[in-house]
Order: sequence, then C-alpha cells, then structure tokens
Amino acid sequence: MPTRSGSARYQGLGKDGKGTVSTQSGVLSDSPYGFTTRFEDEPGTNPEELIAAAHASCFTMALSFALAKAGHTNGSLETEAKVTVEQSDGGFTITSSKLELTGHVPGISAEEFKRIAEEAKANCPVSKVLNAQISLTHTLAE
Repeated sequence: MPTRSGSARYQGLGKDGKGTVSTQSGVLSDSPYGFTTRFEDEPGTNPEELIAAAHASCFTMALSFALAKAGHTNGSLETEAKVTVEQSDGGFTITSSKLELTGHVPGISAEEFKRIAEEAKANCPVSKVLNAQISLTHTLAE
C-alpha cells in the first residue's frame, strides 16, 4: 500500500506566525494557515478542517464499499464531518468528529443502512486513527 504525505511550513512564532500546508498530490499547494485561520475567520485552512475532510471522505468511501459488498449496486452518499477542538489543561484537544450522513440507496431498509453505516464508522482508517469521540448521524433519503 502506498504511503501518502503532506507538509507544513510556518514562518514566525505563535499568533504572529503564518504557515502553508501542501499535499503530495498537489491538491493543496502552499495553502495558508495560522492562528487567524484556525481560531478566527481569516481565509485559509486549519488542521481541524483537514481532519474533517479526511474523515468525511474516508468514512464515505468505506460505507460505499460496504454497501456494494452487501449487494447494493446504486446510490449516493453525502457526509459532513464536524471536528471540534477545545482548550483543556493549558492546551488544545480535538474532542470529537461528528459525521452527518445522508444516503440514497434504493432497496435498503433503514435498519440495514444504519448497521452498515455504523460498521463503516468504526472501521474506516481515519476513525481508527482519531483518539476522539466519533459520532454519526445519518439520514436515508427516500
């Protein structure tokens, strides 16, 4: 299996510093980040946003494959992850990732959809790497 990489640079220190983040694929290339993009509303990205995107995409792909393995051949899935960072003990901790899923899968029961979604939540690689409470809400569209 391939190893993927990302990189970050930070010029200056603390609140006055500014950084950039890039990915091996080039999808992100010197995207700005820093205190103001993380804790205020300045344009740019931040680690929690990147983790949220990683978690949402990993979970959605894991669910897609699990549904296909269960015999479902058509459908669509949309997931938003909301990652929370909180200050505690003089530092910061990512305390949760809340997955909000809407799926349209013809012919699946609500019970089967929930079971497969919960299994995908527990087994996607990003869920496994996060040391945080991971919750899931889901909607099965008619």
